[in-house]
Amino acid sequence: MRLSIVKINGIILLILALTGFFFFIYGDKDRGEPNPTISFHFNVVTAALNNSESLPACKMNTSMESIVDFSKLPEHIKDFLLYKHCRSFPQILNSPDKCGGPAASKNVFLLLAIKSSPSNYERRVAIRKTWGKETSYEGAHVKRIFLSGTSKNEREDRHLRHLLQIESQTYGDILQWDFHDTFFNLTLKQFLFHVWLDDYCPGANFIFNGDDDVFVNTFNVITYLQNNEPDKHLFVGHLIANSRPDRIAASKYYVPVQVTASDSYPMYCPGGGILMSKYTAHVIYNNSQEIELFPIDDVYLGMCLAKSKLVPASHMGMRIEGVHVPSTKLDPFNPCYYRELLLVHRFLPYQMLVMWKAIQDPHLDCGQKLFI
Repeated sequence: MRLSIVKINGIILLILALTGFFFFIYGDKDRGEPNPTISFHFNVVTAALNNSESLPACKMNTSMESIVDFSKLPEHIKDFLLYKHCRSFPQILNSPDKCGGPAASKNVFLLLAIKSSPSNYERRVAIRKTWGKETSYEGAHVKRIFLSGTSKNEREDRHLRHLLQIESQTYGDILQWDFHDTFFNLTLKQFLFHVWLDDYCPGANFIFNGDDDVFVNTFNVITYLQNNEPDKHLFVGHLIANSRPDRIAASKYYVPVQVTASDSYPMYCPGGGILMSKYTAHVIYNNSQEIELFPIDDVYLGMCLAKSKLVPASHMGMRIEGVHVPSTKLDPFNPCYYRELLLVHRFLPYQMLVMWKAIQDPHLDCGQKLFI
């Protein structure tokens, strides 16, 4: 009997949790953020950019097949080598007026550029409702854009393109290109974002560039950036130095000598969350035109900085590896740990909502300052 009661209580808790989550995703309508109108027909018209529909399909560079031991490489490495010269892809969805046009983009204090795979709908909803709201923080205007590719699964891709089309029509915050949204294509996504930035939002003072599973304390980020100058170099995150290519074939970050013979990487910051100035974003754009694509996007940005002898910096408030509390007896989700930080990786959608409300609670009493 006791076991049955426990099971029943567990089921009740699960139902309540799911009800709360779906209320968060589909309810809790925020003022200022529209709600998507869904129509179930799939004749979605793509919004091509600069006649990109007429772009010829990029052909593989078959000369790469003559590389030593090419046939022994994993398939995703082969694909990268065969197509790494491809940089121009049709743009399916665009938001050309996101920053009000090139001239007016100088009024954008912070542009949130968030890498998001097509299927990560719940994450995008959570971000729109929390730290990614397009608003003004004491005169500092914040804009939001999601960067996406396509699904490798043809059937799934058809439905996800429709989903992103709905989101784009509703929120105007989707950039989607016609390439597969995979780990090794994150560099391509980064490259194309900088092209878009240079075309449509060149005056944005600062850019946050990160993943859709980070939690950003937008208030603290803006306070930090207000003490910096947009026309000077700024590239800050969780600094990694003295790193080298991972030669373990089973690793997600595997980079064989066929991709690079170098035994070292330049200094870089993991792409989970980075802050950069307008000046540095422009430098990256210029240098990326001459540096061939590299499969690890974080390292590629480091290469672009190194070309101009610019150095990335570290900030203790940017916790790409999460929050590590000093004792297992302490709750790592205590909002007092997050109140002073800039960003933390990783968060689930419901955690974003809970933490966003918690850090703004005027009655939050943290007592003495917590060190983590």
